[in-house]
Amino acid sequence: MRFERIRLRNFKPYGDADLRLTEGVTVIHGLNGSGKSSLLEACFFALYGSKALEGTLDEVVTNGEDETELTLWFTHDGVSYRVDRRLREYDDRVDHDCTLEATDGTETTRDGATAVRRFVTELLRMDADAFVNCAYVRQGEVNALINATPSRRQDIIDDLLQLGVLEEYRERAGDARLGVEDVLNAKRAVLEEKESRIETKAEEDPHERLNGLESKLTDVEATIDRYETQRERAKASRDEAAATLETHEEQRAELEEIDEEVDAIESAIRETEREREAHREAITEAREAIESATDELRAHLETAGLDEATDEAIAERRAELDERAATVRESLDERRVNAEAFRNQAANLAEKADDSAERAAEATRAAAELEEAAEEAEAEATAHDERIAELRDEAETLRERFVTADVERDAVAERLETLRERRGTVRERIATHAADLENARERVAEAEALLDAGKCPTCGQSVDDAPHATGIDTDRQRVDELSSALEDAREREQTLDEQIERVETLVETASRLDTIDEQTTRLADEAESARATAEEHRASAEAKRERAAELEAEAADLRTVADDKREAAETAADRVDELEDDREAIEASRAAVGDVEDRLDRIDELEATVERRREKRADLDAVNDERRDRLADKRARRDELREAVDEEAIEAARERRAEAEAYLERVDEELDRLDGERSDLQSAIGSVRGEIEALETLREERDALASTVADLESLYEEVADLESTYGDLRAELRQRNVRELERTLNETFELVYGNDAYSHIELDGQYALTVYQKDGEALDPDQLSGGERALFNLSLRCAIYRLLAEGIEGAAPTPPLILDEPTVFLDAGHVSRLVDLIEEMRGFGVRQIVIVSHDDELVGAADELVTVEKDPRTNRSTVTRADVVGVAAASPGGD
Repeated sequence: MRFERIRLRNFKPYGDADLRLTEGVTVIHGLNGSGKSSLLEACFFALYGSKALEGTLDEVVTNGEDETELTLWFTHDGVSYRVDRRLREYDDRVDHDCTLEATDGTETTRDGATAVRRFVTELLRMDADAFVNCAYVRQGEVNALINATPSRRQDIIDDLLQLGVLEEYRERAGDARLGVEDVLNAKRAVLEEKESRIETKAEEDPHERLNGLESKLTDVEATIDRYETQRERAKASRDEAAATLETHEEQRAELEEIDEEVDAIESAIRETEREREAHREAITEAREAIESATDELRAHLETAGLDEATDEAIAERRAELDERAATVRESLDERRVNAEAFRNQAANLAEKADDSAERAAEATRAAAELEEAAEEAEAEATAHDERIAELRDEAETLRERFVTADVERDAVAERLETLRERRGTVRERIATHAADLENARERVAEAEALLDAGKCPTCGQSVDDAPHATGIDTDRQRVDELSSALEDAREREQTLDEQIERVETLVETASRLDTIDEQTTRLADEAESARATAEEHRASAEAKRERAAELEAEAADLRTVADDKREAAETAADRVDELEDDREAIEASRAAVGDVEDRLDRIDELEATVERRREKRADLDAVNDERRDRLADKRARRDELREAVDEEAIEAARERRAEAEAYLERVDEELDRLDGERSDLQSAIGSVRGEIEALETLREERDALASTVADLESLYEEVADLESTYGDLRAELRQRNVRELERTLNETFELVYGNDAYSHIELDGQYALTVYQKDGEALDPDQLSGGERALFNLSLRCAIYRLLAEGIEGAAPTPPLILDEPTVFLDAGHVSRLVDLIEEMRGFGVRQIVIVSHDDELVGAADELVTVEKDPRTNRSTVTRADVVGVAAASPGGD
């Protein structure tokens, strides 16, 4: 993973900043408080949002602004991405908009701060904390990893080395084991309850009760069968009597029905005869219509161009007319197309002529505008020449100031710096002399006070007995010397002030001369460019005028051709009118042929109607003959039924039916009682059978539960084994990582401490670190000095980073190695070793290292140097790229 570019607007101290980051080592250089770390915080914030901040969202918005925008471009695993974040502050809240998208054509897009953070975490296989612990050594946190508690350090390194997920899996397996255990206990309780219910139901002996109930049901059903047999006999007697009565009733009904049918048949015969008469009249009318259609047919033959009205003649005439119509239609279409084409061509040519004329006019106008622009450019060049002359006169006047000066123009800035340094030295001397003079005067005053009191100013004894009573003269002489030296220094300061004032004037003069030189050169270039522009405009104007003449001639030629095309269109239109007349005549003949066909069809239809009417009359005559036969049969049957009706037989049948119905009423009541008893027995039997089925169901459920309990017991053992396996696997992998991390750490350690008193490092299974001196004595990292401990921590960070890069190279490339002010706790010697460590990481293939530092020695390790400066007037920071070699040479610590 590599940062490509970061662009900021109103982010912390930055108003507008745009920085591209390349591969290799980039050092972000600048004074303390200039905003160096804010660049890295912006990259971190772009990836992880609020999770990357130690404060709140509103703290990243530049003071005095209410909106922040930043964009980060980065590549990962061959794919380029862009993250945009925008913060808007209003009503004591901050609105956070965020989007991420792939910029290489792949369809990857995420919207929303949460969605982007999750995507980045999955992409880099690191959350914000892991990113800091692996690749981002933030300012003041160089010792964070080694100062962490053992458990915290173990969790951090395990997560970085992807072992945390195994602990997560072990915890999930533990949760699953507890869940299986809960389900197993619940199933066991249900199984015990089922077995208790089975025992209770079995004690009630439902099978014995079922046998007794079925025996009673058999007796009741036998009694019911006997009564039902007697009832069937009574029903048969009743039905026989009813049948006799029904037969007589049917005979009466049939007699009445036959009377009605006789009347209906006689009426139908009369109606059919009337219908036959209507068909006869319709046949007469159809014959008259045939004669009329035949007369019309003869009238249309001549118009249609036919000699006879036959199908062959009509088809031949129609084919002839169709052929002529097709020929005329083709000619007509062709002529219409030609006429339209000529009209379109004439219109297009006229339009092109107008376009050419308009373009000619436009070219003429453009030529005039170019001539005017050429005059303006020439005037601009003349104005530049006049300004150059004025500047040269001013420069000549300014150069005369250096004729009487004792310093050259190129050395005036250096002279001013020298004078200021001398004045600074003199002022320091004045301050020293003033302090010394004050002290000397205080000593003289104290000595004089002692002398007035009769005591020695040196030892405090009586003046007569004091061996050093004359020391006050020396102090007085010192006061005089210091007063004279102070006066001389102040005079020297005044002289230097005057010299500085004169040199500052010369510096301003030299600066003005530089400005005049630059302006003169620029104005000369602009004057030359203006004259060249004027010449180009004049040449273009001449070309425009020539092009206008060509276009005018072209327009005239196009109008002549357009007139020719209009005449051709009119000729084609006349021929179209002639063909339209021919087509109308053909259509009239075709219509007459159609009329002949219509009359023939009408005659055929009328003849068919006559034939159908004749057939219908014959059919109706046959129907009436059939009806007359049926009428005779019905009359004979009516006579038979009138003789068959016997009133005495009907009365006897009625008596037998009444006796049978009385018996059936009595037996039905007994059967209803027995049926109720049978229903009660059947319900009781069903209930007992339900108890038996419930008992069997409980036994089946018990067996199923027993099988489930057995399966759950097996699953519980498997999940417990899985939980143990994850724990063992994590421990095994941790030991492997410990060995690899110990290897990479000692390789880095050898580079940093190879020539010191330390021999190697040991790392135990909980990532506890022990440093061994060359004499074999073991030390805790806390026993190292502050600088050694900081460098030791950087070594540990780099070793972890190396292990990650070696372990997952190609699948999830590691992010850039970022060091924010890593030299805070380092002295000069340790900074040199940090430079060696950085070079070693480059040798291991780390593609991008970004270092924030104000230490000049780190500049020598940089491939790219970014300088951050803050304007004290606006309190806004800016970033610029600098020449690495030039900056290193100018820096006090540069090589």
